[in-house]
Amino acid sequence: MRRSLFFIFIGIGGAAILLWLGFWQVQRLEWKLGVIAEIDARIAAAPIPLPDVLDPDGDSYLPVEVRGVIEPDYLRVLVSQKEIGAGYRIISALDMGGRRVLLDRGFTPVDRQDIPAHEGSVTVRGNLQWPQETDGFTPEPDRGENIWFARDVAAMAQALGTEPTLIVAKQTSFNDTPVTPLPVDTAAIPNDHLQYAVTWFALAAIWITMTLAFVQRARRAPKRLN
Repeated sequence: MRRSLFFIFIGIGGAAILLWLGFWQVQRLEWKLGVIAEIDARIAAAPIPLPDVLDPDGDSYLPVEVRGVIEPDYLRVLVSQKEIGAGYRIISALDMGGRRVLLDRGFTPVDRQDIPAHEGSVTVRGNLQWPQETDGFTPEPDRGENIWFARDVAAMAQALGTEPTLIVAKQTSFNDTPVTPLPVDTAAIPNDHLQYAVTWFALAAIWITMTLAFVQRARRAPKRLN
């Protein structure tokens, strides 16, 4: 009887913890879906002129419309696209007249070297972004080959002589072929809470099943004779 009570106690305690973790992940899932919905709505909102003062936290994903001259120098960020393969994000300086910002023009295949220059003033609609793509393992850019391995806004702004502001193009007034815009979206925001919740609930079910099996075995075990 004591063995049965011991297994029951352990079983209830373990199952309670696993179930709590599962429900906590469900709550996190609801929160994350709300955050993503907020960002999606912000991305899709009507564009506004670029504010004079920007906050990387509060203004991330802000839709803007700007006008300026795209300078001929550009940086190439090595990336990969599904069903296309390796290529580069093309980052240029946009001179707005008294203000210079970074412009992420989009993606071009790795074998395309003919990145066009554009004369005259152009209009760009896009979203502000301060991507967190660098860490301690990110290689230093190969400046000789003009290959970067992440969008490091501060370093790129220094390289092109702009303020540390990046606009990711969504729509332009010019034909930028072979560069294809890669608009900002929420696809890269991790949201694994459903998988975590299913895992915890599955572990709780396994724990309960094992507890019942141990309890039944303990009850069937023959009593020792004194």
